[in-house]
Amino acid sequence: MYDRLNPSWEATAIYRARVRGALLGGAVGDALGYPVEFVSLDRIRALHGARGVTGLVPGAGGVVGRVTDDTQMTLFTVEGLRQAHQRERHKGIGGGWSRLVREAYGRWFDTQRLSGPPEGADGLAAQPWLYARRAPGNACLSGLAQDFVPDPQAELGRPGPVNSDSKGCGAVMRSAPFGLTRVPADTAFAMAARSAQTTHGHPTGYYSAGAFAAIVAHLVEGDSLEGAVLRAARLLARYPGHEETTDALREALDLAAEGSPTAERVETLGGGWVGEQALAIAVYCALVEPDVRRALLLSVNHSGDSDSTGAICGNLLGAHHGDHGMPHEWLERLEGRAEITVVADDLAAECLRS
Repeated sequence: MYDRLNPSWEATAIYRARVRGALLGGAVGDALGYPVEFVSLDRIRALHGARGVTGLVPGAGGVVGRVTDDTQMTLFTVEGLRQAHQRERHKGIGGGWSRLVREAYGRWFDTQRLSGPPEGADGLAAQPWLYARRAPGNACLSGLAQDFVPDPQAELGRPGPVNSDSKGCGAVMRSAPFGLTRVPADTAFAMAARSAQTTHGHPTGYYSAGAFAAIVAHLVEGDSLEGAVLRAARLLARYPGHEETTDALREALDLAAEGSPTAERVETLGGGWVGEQALAIAVYCALVEPDVRRALLLSVNHSGDSDSTGAICGNLLGAHHGDHGMPHEWLERLEGRAEITVVADDLAAECLRS
C-alpha cells in the first residue's frame, strides 16, 4: 500500500505513473467513445463490424483521437486542486479548494463561449484545443452560469441549490482528480461530492462523484479494483440517501462476478446518462475484463453515453495500472496528449511536496 507520509522512491514513481495513467486513460476512453456517443449498439455494429469499435475511429470532420468536455473538465478540476494545494503550501491558507475549483470550472465555462484563448490567458485557458465545444452537458452549462460555490462543510444527503433534480453524469466524469491528490479516500469522497453540487444537486448526482473519487483514491494507494469499489461502497453507506448509488455499484459487482462480458450485459446497467449508471458501467467493464484494451472497448460499445463511460473506465484503469498500461498506439493519436501529461506530472509533483 502507498504510504502517504513516507513514500519510498519506488512508491513515488508508482504514484506518478498512476496519476498520469488516470488522466491519460480517461482521455483515451473519452476519445474512443466520442464518435459513437448517441449511436445505438446496432448502428455501431453496422458501421464498425460485429465487434463494434475496435480502436480510435474518426469523429466529426474525420479526425481521430478528439476528446470532449469529459477530459476538458477533468483537467480544469486538476488545475483548481493544484492551485489550492500551492496556496496552502506557500501561504499556509487552507480550505480554499472549493472556490478555486469553482473558479477553474468558470474558466472551462469560458472556453465553451469563446472561440479561442483571450489575450493574457494562462494555464489551461491558454490552450486553443480546449476551446472546442463537443456536446457539453446542459447541467454543467446551466450550473456554471450561476455564481454558486459549495460550502466545504455542507451537510450531504439533501438536494443542492443548483439543478436540484439533476443527477446526470457531468459531475462524476470530472471527479477522478479528487482521488489523485494523496488525501484519504473519505476526504476525496467529501470533496468530490461537495464540488459536484456546483452543477448537480440531486444526491445521486453528487454521491456518484464522491464514490468515484474514493475508488480512485484507493487505487492510488494500491488496492485492487474490486477492493477499491467495496471500500468505497462501505464509505458511501454512511450517508443518507446513498441507496441509488450503492445499488448501482452492487449491480456492477454482481454482474462482473458472472463473467462473460458482452455489450448486451453492459446495457442492463443503463445508458450511462446519469451518474450512478455511468459509474456502474465503468466499474463493471474495468472489473470484468482484465485486459485494459478490451475493458476500454467494452466501456464504449453500447447505446448510451459512450464517451463518459469510456472516460470513467479509463480513469479507473489508469489509476490501477499506471500510464504504461495504456495502449501506446492509442496514446500516440490522442488529442492534447503532451499537455495532459504535463498536467498530470505537475499535479503529482505538487502533491508530493506536502
